[in-house]
Amino acid sequence: MTGETTNIHATAILVGKTGLLFLGPSGSGKSSLAFSCLAAAKPLGLAASLIADDRVLISEQDGSLIAECPPSIAGLMEIRYTGIVRMPYVSRAEMHFAVRPVDPATAERMPPEDEWIDITVSARLPLIRLSATSANPLAVIMAKIGASLG
Repeated sequence: MTGETTNIHATAILVGKTGLLFLGPSGSGKSSLAFSCLAAAKPLGLAASLIADDRVLISEQDGSLIAECPPSIAGLMEIRYTGIVRMPYVSRAEMHFAVRPVDPATAERMPPEDEWIDITVSARLPLIRLSATSANPLAVIMAKIGASLG
């Protein structure tokens, strides 16, 4: 897929040097979880920025999966029941993990270990399932990947 760009319905953020791509249907909590991660990063001393909310342009470059923001929505994030807010942003970054919000009432109690998800026909990312109501999603992500995001 090198050179090709695919427009996907997702939210992409960068925390430290780690790219997180939030995937799921509309209303599943992608933006809320991403916003919570961005807010939690600063007190931990981590740089954090929005890449894109709702629409993310995905491409492969030199074996890396790159998320890019369409210029028309740069720095804008929709927070359900609040509206559109302006956020610090970067226009593009490498993605390292996919995050899927799940409903705790219907989610598998023990999801598969080392789960991956297809982002495009030729690109995959390790998948982290995360409760859509998680009080501290960034801490859960850091625990899951077993590393700091710096």
